[in-house]
Amino acid sequence: MKAVVIPSLFAFLITFLTTPLVIKLAKKLQLVDDPKKRKHPAHTHQGVIPRGGGLSLYFGLTIAAFFFLPLNKLLLGILLAGALTTLIGLWDDRTDLNPYFRFLTNFIVACLAVAGGVGIPYITNPLNGIIHLDRWQIIFVLFGSHKILVWADIFALLWIVWTMNIVGWSGGVEGQMPGFVSIAAAVLGILSLRFSAHDISQQGVTTLCFITMGAFLGFLPFNFYPQKIMPGYGGKTLAGFMLATLSILSWGKVGTALLVLGVPMIDAGYTFLRRVLKGRSPVWADKGHLHHQLLEIGWSKRKIAIFYWLVSAGLGVIALTLNSQQKLFVLILLAVLIGGLIIWLEFLKTIKTPKTLLN
Repeated sequence: MKAVVIPSLFAFLITFLTTPLVIKLAKKLQLVDDPKKRKHPAHTHQGVIPRGGGLSLYFGLTIAAFFFLPLNKLLLGILLAGALTTLIGLWDDRTDLNPYFRFLTNFIVACLAVAGGVGIPYITNPLNGIIHLDRWQIIFVLFGSHKILVWADIFALLWIVWTMNIVGWSGGVEGQMPGFVSIAAAVLGILSLRFSAHDISQQGVTTLCFITMGAFLGFLPFNFYPQKIMPGYGGKTLAGFMLATLSILSWGKVGTALLVLGVPMIDAGYTFLRRVLKGRSPVWADKGHLHHQLLEIGWSKRKIAIFYWLVSAGLGVIALTLNSQQKLFVLILLAVLIGGLIIWLEFLKTIKTPKTLLN
């Protein structure tokens, strides 16, 4: 109860109560999104909508963390990285930063977390055994002795940057992102809770998972259709950063995060390939994500958001009951199904276009 319900409820209330204040601040500082002035191919909304939701999300996460978790090097690294993510997000909300610059800042954020102690010493081989990433070590002396686990840190760095981007790419419809992020954080929290009885350090990870869940649930009422505020770049990347970090800290269960975030992950993979094969930069946005295609065939924004929530919840339940080999099989099956759905939607688009032209 102390590690789950109270911290998550506290984070929920902080985010819920500060979001109206952030909405007023965003309007005052012109941190708003106006499709008439700000052309963006991936936008799905109409009218002038405040951005900057990452600020209230960060308030909920940080204030709850200070109340319920001991401030150590690891938590400090996570909170500093989250602060940088939020500040860059507010900057982008005001000026629309270059995507390549934003991508570079993702690595800086990930480096802060890794420097704080977030690393992946091993991953479970779904075929057999364990792949150790802690064998190559570099030890140096600078105000004390320090150790760098080279492959563990590189893997963590890439995983954090990748997850920050894929979660951001799947936040284009109202309520879509905070909903599936809350579900994913809850699944990671349940996973961590299983190990907390054997490893006392997991109790803090469990609490942070449910703090993350509560913070994003507190934002959801303001972001669900019709939205009163957008999470902005800061809110989206903060979500991806927290899920990537929590999946590492939950006994390195990257496979569980891969599965529960299966739809955003696979959609991002197909998007990356589609852009590269067309000779375009993978970091420049377009209107080809799965949620865009579902909108084109007539799905409502509420229906798309709920679809993402239900699939994430279902995959989360599955992830908690399967071993690594079974998770890999389900992930491959999901990739085939989502790939088939994307191809089918593209086909519908091609047969719909000539009719539109004739009309």
